Amino acid sequence: MAGAIAVEGIGKHFRRYRERPSTLKERMFLWRSNAEDFWALRDVSVEVPEGTTLGLIGPNGSGKTTLLKCIAGILRPNEGSITTRGRIASLLALGAGFHPELTGRENVYLNASILGLSRQETDRRFDDIVGFAELPDFIDTQVKFYSSGMYVRLGFAVAVHVDPAILLIDEVLAVGDIAFQFKCLDKIAEFQREGRTIVFVTHAPDLVARLCDDTLLLNHGQVVARGEPRAVVRDFRLLMAREDLAYGWDQGSREVEIVSAELFGPDGGAVAVFSPGDVVTIQLDLRAPAPVEDPVVSFAIYDEQNQFVFGTNTDWQGVRWPRFEGKHRVQFVLRHLPFVGGRYYVTLGVHSRDSRHVYHLQEQRYVFDVVKGDENPGLVHIPVEVRAERL
Repeated sequence: MAGAIAVEGIGKHFRRYRERPSTLKERMFLWRSNAEDFWALRDVSVEVPEGTTLGLIGPNGSGKTTLLKCIAGILRPNEGSITTRGRIASLLALGAGFHPELTGRENVYLNASILGLSRQETDRRFDDIVGFAELPDFIDTQVKFYSSGMYVRLGFAVAVHVDPAILLIDEVLAVGDIAFQFKCLDKIAEFQREGRTIVFVTHAPDLVARLCDDTLLLNHGQVVARGEPRAVVRDFRLLMAREDLAYGWDQGSREVEIVSAELFGPDGGAVAVFSPGDVVTIQLDLRAPAPVEDPVVSFAIYDEQNQFVFGTNTDWQGVRWPRFEGKHRVQFVLRHLPFVGGRYYVTLGVHSRDSRHVYHLQEQRYVFDVVKGDENPGLVHIPVEVRAERL
């Protein structure tokens, strides 16, 4: 299989200034001494075969966006080389390539021309672009008046309608609304079926496992793991657990906020290590500054392979608040922990009953371990009562 992207030993450094000069003398004599080289990437090599989807994951500041910009040609590496085959469409930053004083229509033509389309080709695709972006009423409005979601919709619509061989995406889908995110994911799936090459940066482990053929884990500008998505996601979680115990996604409107959360063991104390069969309590303290109608509180548990293993919510358990305001405490009590051993990740969320509005989501932010004992072979712990009698 031919390589659509070949990155060979690239390095990229920037000048980082510890203190900006405030006088002419400092500019002339001290400016250089206050600067140092910062390597955002160092000796990074990766080949992406045509028609595959590569996910880039890693902690903040690990070099993911810098690598994507080097592949796109926005940045030039200081070391190594990058070769690409085919037209590249990139969506690397919110509104990148848009001129705020131009209308949406003018920016469509401007971006399409930058990506290699003639005016006639853009004419033929213009209606499809506007329809996909769902902006017919605002297409002749200056984009400086667009919301962040409108920026994303128009930018993504242009990128996917210029017939790219390679599509580069940097986490911008997290800005759009849920319905448009699903629409974008459907388009990505269509591109995958058509055999196009996709590279995207994300902090969502479920997207990596769901969409990617291959995954690259970066840390401090270097490749620390590459391979099957679920295995690399596991490496990412272990890395983040060592560096930041609260690494998971934290997003939402905060109309209802998760103020704190803890896991309690059988004796009522806060713990992070359990035994098979233990009683586990997941406790959330919530706060709503203003009244919210009928929110739903939920949790979900994932294993080390990012497989969803269990979850429920207050609605399914028959707990409802017609009017939610002020401070509340919610406890989910798991009467019997069925896991035999391993590490597990807990996602907590508060959302509307129809799931269209996410008030607060903490994605796989809480971690606990189950200790495997000799008396618990197998995959799950099932309580067994033994009865024996002589006949």
